[in-house]
Amino acid sequence: MHSLLVRTAMFACLLIVFASLRIGAAEEVNAASQDKATPEITYSIVDTSQKRCYNNSKEIEYPAPDRGFFGQDAQYRGNQPAYQDHGDGTVSDLNTGLMWTQDPGDKKSFAKAVAGAPKCKIGGHADWRLPSIKELYSLILFNGIDPDPKSRNRDELRPFINPKFFKFQYGQAKYGDRLIDSQFASSTLYSSVTMLNNQTMFGVNFADGRIKGYGLMTPKGEKTFYALYVRGNPEYGKNKFVDNGDGTILDHATGLMWTKADSGETMTWGQALAWAENLDSGGYSDWRLPNIKELQSIVDYSRCPDATKSATIDPVFEATAIEDEEGNQDYAYYWSSTSHCNLQDARNAAYIAFGRALGWVLDLRTNKYRLLDVHGAGSQRSDPKTGEASQFPRGRGPQEDIIRIKNMARAVRGGVAEPCLTGPAIKKKPQSPPWRP
Repeated sequence: MHSLLVRTAMFACLLIVFASLRIGAAEEVNAASQDKATPEITYSIVDTSQKRCYNNSKEIEYPAPDRGFFGQDAQYRGNQPAYQDHGDGTVSDLNTGLMWTQDPGDKKSFAKAVAGAPKCKIGGHADWRLPSIKELYSLILFNGIDPDPKSRNRDELRPFINPKFFKFQYGQAKYGDRLIDSQFASSTLYSSVTMLNNQTMFGVNFADGRIKGYGLMTPKGEKTFYALYVRGNPEYGKNKFVDNGDGTILDHATGLMWTKADSGETMTWGQALAWAENLDSGGYSDWRLPNIKELQSIVDYSRCPDATKSATIDPVFEATAIEDEEGNQDYAYYWSSTSHCNLQDARNAAYIAFGRALGWVLDLRTNKYRLLDVHGAGSQRSDPKTGEASQFPRGRGPQEDIIRIKNMARAVRGGVAEPCLTGPAIKKKPQSPPWRP
Protein backbone atom coordinates (compact mmCIF):
# COMPACT_ATOMS: atom_id res chain seq x y z
CA MET A 1 0.00 0.00 0.00
CA HIS A 2 2.79 2.36 0.98
CA SER A 3 4.73 1.59 -2.22
CA LEU A 4 1.59 2.18 -4.26
CA LEU A 5 1.15 5.58 -2.68
CA VAL A 6 4.79 6.41 -3.37
CA ARG A 7 4.47 5.35 -7.04
CA THR A 8 1.27 7.34 -7.39
CA ALA A 9 2.92 10.42 -5.92
CA MET A 10 5.92 9.99 -8.19
CA PHE A 11 3.67 9.61 -11.22
CA ALA A 12 1.77 12.76 -10.25
CA CYS A 13 5.06 14.63 -9.96
CA LEU A 14 6.13 13.39 -13.37
CA LEU A 15 2.82 14.60 -14.85
CA ILE A 16 3.36 18.02 -13.32
CA VAL A 17 6.92 18.21 -14.64
CA PHE A 18 5.80 17.02 -18.08
CA ALA A 19 2.98 19.56 -18.13
CA SER A 20 5.31 22.37 -17.11
CA LEU A 21 7.75 21.35 -19.83
CA ARG A 22 4.96 21.43 -22.41
CA ILE A 23 3.82 24.82 -21.18
CA GLY A 24 7.38 26.12 -21.28
CA ALA A 25 7.86 24.74 -24.78
CA ALA A 26 4.57 26.28 -25.88
CA GLU A 27 5.64 29.62 -24.45
CA GLU A 28 8.94 29.39 -26.32
CA VAL A 29 7.13 28.54 -29.57
CA ASN A 30 4.72 31.41 -28.97
CA ALA A 31 7.60 33.78 -28.25
CA ALA A 32 9.37 32.60 -31.39
CA SER A 33 6.19 33.16 -33.40
CA GLN A 34 5.89 36.67 -32.00
CA ASP A 35 9.53 37.37 -32.84
CA LYS A 36 8.89 36.14 -36.38
CA ALA A 37 5.80 38.34 -36.66
CA THR A 38 7.55 41.43 -35.30
CA PRO A 39 11.19 41.44 -36.44
CA GLU A 40 13.71 43.66 -34.73
CA ILE A 41 13.62 47.27 -35.88
CA THR A 42 17.06 47.92 -37.35
CA TYR A 43 16.26 51.24 -39.07
CA SER A 44 14.58 53.39 -36.44
CA ILE A 45 13.24 56.67 -37.84
CA VAL A 46 13.96 59.60 -35.54
CA ASP A 47 11.28 62.28 -35.25
CA THR A 48 11.75 65.57 -37.12
CA SER A 49 11.23 67.61 -33.90
CA GLN A 50 8.59 69.72 -35.64
CA LYS A 51 6.21 70.64 -32.79
CA ARG A 52 4.18 73.45 -34.40
CA CYS A 53 1.37 73.33 -36.96
CA TYR A 54 0.95 75.55 -40.01
CA ASN A 55 -1.52 76.36 -42.74
CA ASN A 56 -0.40 77.51 -46.18
CA SER A 57 1.53 80.45 -44.80
CA LYS A 58 1.72 80.74 -41.00
CA GLU A 59 1.53 78.96 -37.67
CA ILE A 60 -1.92 77.86 -36.49
CA GLU A 61 -3.45 76.02 -33.55
CA TYR A 62 -3.37 72.24 -33.90
CA PRO A 63 -6.24 71.51 -36.34
CA ALA A 64 -9.02 69.12 -35.33
CA PRO A 65 -9.54 65.90 -37.34
CA ASP A 66 -12.43 67.45 -39.27
CA ARG A 67 -10.54 70.63 -40.20
CA GLY A 68 -8.16 71.52 -42.98
CA PHE A 69 -4.43 70.84 -42.51
CA PHE A 70 -5.06 68.02 -40.04
CA GLY A 71 -2.51 65.20 -40.11
CA GLN A 72 0.64 67.24 -40.50
CA ASP A 73 4.03 66.38 -39.05
CA ALA A 74 3.62 67.84 -35.53
CA GLN A 75 0.39 65.91 -34.97
CA TYR A 76 2.16 62.55 -34.99
CA ARG A 77 4.93 62.24 -32.41
CA GLY A 78 7.64 59.75 -33.32
CA ASN A 79 10.88 58.59 -31.69
CA GLN A 80 12.08 61.75 -29.98
CA PRO A 81 15.72 62.69 -30.63
CA ALA A 82 17.92 61.44 -27.78
CA TYR A 83 21.70 61.61 -27.61
CA GLN A 84 24.45 60.68 -25.16
CA ASP A 85 27.62 62.78 -25.09
CA HIS A 86 30.48 60.51 -24.05
CA GLY A 87 32.81 63.40 -23.29
CA ASP A 88 35.49 62.09 -25.65
CA GLY A 89 34.45 63.71 -28.91
CA THR A 90 31.75 61.13 -29.63
CA VAL A 91 27.95 61.13 -29.35
CA SER A 92 25.60 58.15 -29.42
CA ASP A 93 22.14 58.38 -30.95
CA LEU A 94 19.98 56.42 -28.53
CA ASN A 95 17.34 55.73 -31.19
CA THR A 96 19.43 54.53 -34.12
CA GLY A 97 22.28 52.78 -32.34
CA LEU A 98 24.76 54.90 -34.30
CA MET A 99 27.75 56.62 -32.71
CA TRP A 100 29.02 59.87 -34.22
CA THR A 101 32.03 62.14 -34.11
CA GLN A 102 31.01 65.54 -32.76
CA ASP A 103 33.32 67.88 -34.64
CA PRO A 104 33.39 67.79 -38.46
CA GLY A 105 36.65 69.74 -38.52
CA ASP A 106 37.62 71.83 -41.53
CA LYS A 107 36.00 71.37 -44.92
CA LYS A 108 37.59 68.75 -47.12
CA SER A 109 37.13 67.18 -50.52
CA PHE A 110 35.01 64.05 -50.89
CA ALA A 111 38.13 61.96 -51.51
CA LYS A 112 39.75 63.22 -48.32
CA ALA A 113 36.54 62.68 -46.36
CA VAL A 114 36.47 59.04 -47.48
CA ALA A 115 40.18 58.55 -46.80
CA GLY A 116 39.92 60.15 -43.36
CA ALA A 117 37.48 57.60 -41.93
CA PRO A 118 39.90 54.66 -41.43
CA LYS A 119 42.49 57.07 -40.00
CA CYS A 120 40.07 58.46 -37.41
CA LYS A 121 40.73 57.23 -33.85
CA ILE A 122 38.38 59.55 -31.95
CA GLY A 123 37.06 58.04 -28.72
CA GLY A 124 39.58 55.22 -29.01
CA HIS A 125 37.62 53.58 -31.86
CA ALA A 126 39.13 52.47 -35.15
CA ASP A 127 36.02 51.43 -37.11
CA TRP A 128 34.70 54.81 -38.23
CA ARG A 129 33.13 55.21 -41.68
CA LEU A 130 31.75 58.06 -43.77
CA PRO A 131 27.95 57.81 -43.29
CA SER A 132 25.53 56.87 -46.02
CA ILE A 133 22.99 59.55 -46.92
CA LYS A 134 20.33 57.72 -44.89
CA GLU A 135 22.59 57.55 -41.83
CA LEU A 136 23.47 61.24 -42.16
CA TYR A 137 19.85 62.28 -42.67
CA SER A 138 18.89 60.60 -39.38
CA LEU A 139 20.44 63.65 -37.66
CA ILE A 140 18.31 66.29 -39.40
CA LEU A 141 15.75 68.23 -37.32
CA PHE A 142 12.96 70.33 -38.81
CA ASN A 143 12.70 72.86 -36.03
CA GLY A 144 15.44 74.64 -37.98
CA ILE A 145 15.03 77.92 -39.89
CA ASP A 146 15.70 78.10 -43.63
CA PRO A 147 17.84 81.23 -44.16
CA ASP A 148 17.93 83.57 -47.13
CA PRO A 149 20.92 82.34 -49.21
CA LYS A 150 21.94 85.94 -49.91
CA SER A 151 21.72 87.07 -46.28
CA ARG A 152 24.63 87.59 -43.90
CA ASN A 153 22.38 88.03 -40.85
CA ARG A 154 22.57 85.10 -38.46
CA ASP A 155 20.25 86.53 -35.81
CA GLU A 156 17.36 84.22 -34.92
CA LEU A 157 18.65 81.46 -37.20
CA ARG A 158 18.59 77.86 -36.01
CA PRO A 159 20.37 75.00 -37.82
CA PHE A 160 18.75 71.73 -38.81
CA ILE A 161 20.98 69.73 -36.45
CA ASN A 162 21.30 69.85 -32.67
CA PRO A 163 24.23 72.23 -31.97
CA LYS A 164 24.39 71.12 -28.33
CA PHE A 165 25.78 67.77 -29.44
CA PHE A 166 27.38 68.53 -32.83
CA LYS A 167 29.69 71.37 -33.76
CA PHE A 168 28.02 73.45 -36.44
CA GLN A 169 28.79 76.67 -38.23
CA TYR A 170 27.21 78.55 -41.09
CA GLY A 171 29.18 79.43 -44.19
CA GLN A 172 32.17 81.67 -43.56
CA ALA A 173 32.36 84.89 -45.59
CA LYS A 174 36.15 84.97 -45.18
CA TYR A 175 36.35 81.81 -47.29
CA GLY A 176 33.93 83.16 -49.88
CA ASP A 177 31.07 81.04 -48.54
CA ARG A 178 27.42 81.95 -48.62
CA LEU A 179 25.55 81.79 -45.33
CA ILE A 180 24.03 78.44 -46.38
CA ASP A 181 27.33 76.79 -47.32
CA SER A 182 27.32 74.16 -44.59
CA GLN A 183 27.05 71.01 -46.65
CA PHE A 184 27.99 67.68 -45.02
CA ALA A 185 29.34 64.77 -47.04
CA SER A 186 27.93 61.25 -47.25
CA SER A 187 29.34 58.13 -48.88
CA THR A 188 26.37 57.93 -51.28
CA LEU A 189 27.19 58.77 -54.89
CA TYR A 190 24.49 59.52 -57.43
CA SER A 191 23.90 56.69 -59.90
CA SER A 192 23.72 59.28 -62.69
CA VAL A 193 25.21 62.76 -63.12
CA THR A 194 24.00 66.30 -62.46
CA MET A 195 24.33 69.57 -64.32
CA LEU A 196 26.64 69.05 -67.27
CA ASN A 197 28.00 65.55 -66.63
CA ASN A 198 29.19 66.15 -63.05
CA GLN A 199 29.99 63.17 -60.83
CA THR A 200 27.78 63.81 -57.83
CA MET A 201 27.56 62.95 -54.13
CA PHE A 202 24.43 63.29 -52.00
CA GLY A 203 24.96 65.47 -48.96
CA VAL A 204 22.89 67.11 -46.24
CA ASN A 205 22.91 70.86 -45.77
CA PHE A 206 22.24 71.40 -42.08
CA ALA A 207 22.11 75.17 -42.65
CA ASP A 208 19.02 75.15 -44.88
CA GLY A 209 17.55 71.68 -44.27
CA ARG A 210 17.95 69.92 -47.62
CA ILE A 211 19.46 66.88 -49.32
CA LYS A 212 21.10 67.74 -52.59
CA GLY A 213 23.44 66.10 -55.01
CA TYR A 214 26.68 68.08 -55.09
CA GLY A 215 29.12 67.93 -57.97
CA LEU A 216 32.53 66.81 -56.72
CA MET A 217 34.31 69.36 -58.88
CA THR A 218 33.89 73.11 -59.32
CA PRO A 219 35.55 75.45 -61.82
CA LYS A 220 38.07 76.21 -59.04
CA GLY A 221 38.85 72.59 -58.21
CA GLU A 222 37.46 70.00 -55.81
CA LYS A 223 34.37 71.04 -53.87
CA THR A 224 34.77 70.78 -50.11
CA PHE A 225 32.38 69.61 -47.40
CA TYR A 226 32.16 69.10 -43.68
CA ALA A 227 32.33 65.45 -42.61
CA LEU A 228 31.08 63.57 -39.56
CA TYR A 229 32.07 59.94 -39.12
CA VAL A 230 29.81 57.17 -37.82
CA ARG A 231 30.15 53.66 -36.40
CA GLY A 232 27.82 50.91 -35.20
CA ASN A 233 24.54 49.42 -36.50
CA PRO A 234 25.64 48.38 -40.00
CA GLU A 235 21.99 47.59 -40.85
CA TYR A 236 20.85 51.19 -40.54
CA GLY A 237 19.31 52.52 -43.74
CA LYS A 238 18.77 49.05 -45.26
CA ASN A 239 15.11 48.40 -46.04
CA LYS A 240 13.42 45.01 -45.71
CA PHE A 241 10.32 45.34 -47.86
CA VAL A 242 7.60 42.71 -48.05
CA ASP A 243 4.66 42.93 -50.45
CA ASN A 244 1.60 41.94 -48.41
CA GLY A 245 -0.43 41.23 -51.55
CA ASP A 246 -3.24 43.60 -50.50
CA GLY A 247 -1.95 46.86 -51.90
CA THR A 248 0.37 47.47 -48.96
CA ILE A 249 4.14 47.15 -48.46
CA LEU A 250 5.64 46.47 -45.03
CA ASP A 251 9.20 47.54 -44.25
CA HIS A 252 10.38 45.22 -41.48
CA ALA A 253 13.47 47.39 -40.97
CA THR A 254 11.48 50.50 -39.94
CA GLY A 255 8.15 48.96 -38.90
CA LEU A 256 6.34 51.24 -41.34
CA MET A 257 3.61 50.07 -43.74
CA TRP A 258 3.19 51.90 -47.06
CA THR A 259 0.67 52.00 -49.86
CA LYS A 260 2.02 50.10 -52.84
CA ALA A 261 0.49 52.66 -55.22
CA ASP A 262 0.87 56.41 -55.01
CA SER A 263 -1.92 58.98 -55.29
CA GLY A 264 -1.90 58.71 -59.08
CA GLU A 265 -2.49 62.44 -59.42
CA THR A 266 -0.80 65.60 -58.22
CA MET A 267 -2.21 67.89 -55.55
CA THR A 268 -1.37 70.77 -53.23
CA TRP A 269 0.08 70.16 -49.78
CA GLY A 270 -3.24 70.64 -47.99
CA GLN A 271 -4.95 68.28 -50.41
CA ALA A 272 -2.23 65.67 -49.87
CA LEU A 273 -2.77 65.78 -46.09
CA ALA A 274 -6.51 65.25 -46.56
CA TRP A 275 -6.02 62.51 -49.17
CA ALA A 276 -3.86 60.44 -46.81
CA GLU A 277 -6.06 60.97 -43.73
CA ASN A 278 -9.19 59.90 -45.63
CA LEU A 279 -7.61 56.93 -47.38
CA ASP A 280 -9.06 53.45 -46.84
CA SER A 281 -6.74 50.87 -48.35
CA GLY A 282 -5.65 47.31 -47.63
CA GLY A 283 -8.27 47.03 -44.90
CA TYR A 284 -6.76 49.94 -42.95
CA SER A 285 -8.12 53.44 -42.41
CA ASP A 286 -5.36 54.93 -40.21
CA TRP A 287 -3.16 56.17 -43.03
CA ARG A 288 -1.27 59.45 -42.83
CA LEU A 289 1.01 61.55 -45.00
CA PRO A 290 4.59 60.63 -44.00
CA ASN A 291 6.89 63.15 -42.41
CA ILE A 292 9.97 63.92 -44.47
CA LYS A 293 12.26 61.50 -42.63
CA GLU A 294 9.78 58.64 -43.02
CA LEU A 295 9.45 59.45 -46.73
CA GLN A 296 13.20 59.61 -47.27
CA SER A 297 13.54 56.16 -45.72
CA ILE A 298 12.04 54.47 -48.82
CA VAL A 299 14.32 56.17 -51.35
CA ASP A 300 16.50 53.70 -53.25
CA TYR A 301 19.64 55.67 -54.09
CA SER A 302 20.88 52.96 -56.46
CA ARG A 303 18.05 53.79 -58.86
CA CYS A 304 17.12 56.86 -60.92
CA PRO A 305 15.42 57.65 -64.25
CA ASP A 306 18.66 57.95 -66.23
CA ALA A 307 20.43 54.87 -64.81
CA THR A 308 17.58 52.39 -64.31
CA LYS A 309 14.72 54.01 -66.27
CA SER A 310 12.69 54.06 -63.06
CA ALA A 311 11.79 56.18 -60.08
CA THR A 312 14.25 56.31 -57.18
CA ILE A 313 12.37 53.66 -55.24
CA ASP A 314 12.39 49.89 -54.88
CA PRO A 315 10.42 48.23 -57.71
CA VAL A 316 8.16 46.58 -55.12
CA PHE A 317 6.38 49.96 -55.20
CA GLU A 318 4.36 51.42 -58.06
CA ALA A 319 5.35 54.91 -59.18
CA THR A 320 3.27 56.97 -61.61
CA ALA A 321 5.28 58.32 -64.53
CA ILE A 322 4.86 61.99 -65.48
CA GLU A 323 6.05 64.35 -68.18
CA ASP A 324 8.49 67.02 -67.08
CA GLU A 325 8.37 70.69 -68.07
CA GLU A 326 9.83 69.86 -71.50
CA GLY A 327 7.67 66.79 -72.16
CA ASN A 328 10.24 64.15 -71.21
CA GLN A 329 9.22 61.09 -69.17
CA ASP A 330 10.12 61.46 -65.52
CA TYR A 331 8.79 60.73 -62.04
CA ALA A 332 7.16 63.03 -59.55
CA TYR A 333 8.07 64.92 -56.43
CA TYR A 334 6.21 63.54 -53.38
CA TRP A 335 4.85 65.66 -50.56
CA SER A 336 5.73 65.08 -46.94
CA SER A 337 3.71 66.35 -43.96
CA THR A 338 6.68 68.51 -42.86
CA SER A 339 6.69 72.29 -43.25
CA HIS A 340 9.96 73.95 -44.29
CA CYS A 341 9.92 77.26 -42.44
CA ASN A 342 11.94 80.44 -42.81
CA LEU A 343 12.00 83.57 -40.67
CA GLN A 344 9.14 85.17 -42.60
CA ASP A 345 6.58 82.41 -43.03
CA ALA A 346 5.71 78.74 -43.42
CA ARG A 347 4.70 78.84 -47.08
CA ASN A 348 6.82 75.84 -48.07
CA ALA A 349 6.70 72.11 -47.34
CA ALA A 350 9.41 69.53 -47.85
CA TYR A 351 9.27 66.94 -50.63
CA ILE A 352 11.43 64.13 -51.99
CA ALA A 353 12.21 64.05 -55.71
CA PHE A 354 11.63 60.45 -56.80
CA GLY A 355 12.44 61.66 -60.30
CA ARG A 356 15.08 64.10 -61.51
CA ALA A 357 15.53 67.16 -59.24
CA LEU A 358 15.27 69.63 -62.09
CA GLY A 359 16.31 73.25 -62.44
CA TRP A 360 16.68 75.85 -65.16
CA VAL A 361 20.36 76.50 -65.92
CA LEU A 362 21.50 79.40 -68.08
CA ASP A 363 23.89 78.18 -70.76
CA LEU A 364 26.38 81.04 -71.10
CA ARG A 365 27.43 79.79 -74.56
CA THR A 366 23.95 80.22 -76.03
CA ASN A 367 22.41 82.55 -73.44
CA LYS A 368 19.47 80.15 -73.24
CA TYR A 369 18.08 78.21 -70.30
CA ARG A 370 18.41 74.44 -70.21
CA LEU A 371 16.33 72.09 -68.09
CA LEU A 372 18.82 69.92 -66.20
CA ASP A 373 18.92 67.48 -63.32
CA VAL A 374 20.63 69.89 -60.93
CA HIS A 375 20.43 67.98 -57.63
CA GLY A 376 19.74 64.33 -58.44
CA ALA A 377 16.79 61.99 -57.98
CA GLY A 378 16.47 61.36 -54.24
CA SER A 379 17.02 64.99 -53.27
CA GLN A 380 14.92 66.65 -50.58
CA ARG A 381 13.84 70.19 -51.44
CA SER A 382 10.67 72.21 -50.84
CA ASP A 383 7.77 73.70 -52.78
CA PRO A 384 5.19 76.37 -51.99
CA LYS A 385 2.15 74.71 -50.41
CA THR A 386 -0.28 76.44 -52.73
CA GLY A 387 -0.35 78.85 -55.66
CA GLU A 388 0.38 78.59 -59.37
CA ALA A 389 3.55 77.11 -60.80
CA SER A 390 3.27 79.63 -63.66
CA GLN A 391 4.38 82.27 -61.14
CA PHE A 392 7.83 80.63 -61.26
CA PRO A 393 8.59 80.30 -64.99
CA ARG A 394 12.31 79.88 -64.33
CA GLY A 395 12.13 78.17 -60.97
CA ARG A 396 13.53 79.47 -57.69
CA GLY A 397 16.76 79.48 -55.71
CA PRO A 398 20.47 79.44 -56.62
CA GLN A 399 19.97 76.60 -59.14
CA GLU A 400 16.51 77.80 -60.24
CA ASP A 401 14.79 74.70 -58.83
CA ILE A 402 11.66 73.73 -60.75
CA ILE A 403 8.53 74.74 -58.80
CA ARG A 404 5.50 72.51 -59.32
CA ILE A 405 3.32 73.10 -56.22
CA LYS A 406 1.13 70.15 -57.19
CA ASN A 407 2.99 66.98 -56.30
CA MET A 408 2.20 63.29 -55.76
CA ALA A 409 1.66 61.59 -52.41
CA ARG A 410 2.15 58.15 -50.86
CA ALA A 411 0.57 57.18 -47.55
CA VAL A 412 2.09 55.47 -44.52
CA ARG A 413 0.84 53.90 -41.31
CA GLY A 414 2.30 52.20 -38.25
CA GLY A 415 5.69 52.75 -36.75
CA VAL A 416 6.00 55.13 -33.82
CA ALA A 417 3.42 57.86 -34.44
CA GLU A 418 1.57 58.98 -31.33
CA PRO A 419 -1.38 61.26 -32.29
CA CYS A 420 -1.18 64.75 -30.79
CA LEU A 421 -4.20 67.07 -30.76
CA THR A 422 -2.69 69.95 -28.77
CA GLY A 423 0.64 71.70 -29.02
CA PRO A 424 2.63 74.67 -27.77
CA ALA A 425 1.19 78.18 -27.69
CA ILE A 426 1.51 80.01 -30.98
CA LYS A 427 4.63 82.14 -31.15
CA LYS A 428 3.91 85.83 -31.30
CA LYS A 429 6.12 87.72 -33.70
CA PRO A 430 7.64 90.89 -32.20
CA GLN A 431 5.83 93.99 -33.37
CA SER A 432 7.76 96.82 -34.95
CA PRO A 433 7.61 100.11 -33.02
CA PRO A 434 5.01 102.58 -34.33
CA TRP A 435 6.23 104.90 -37.04
CA ARG A 436 6.72 108.51 -35.95
CA PRO A 437 7.20 111.40 -38.36
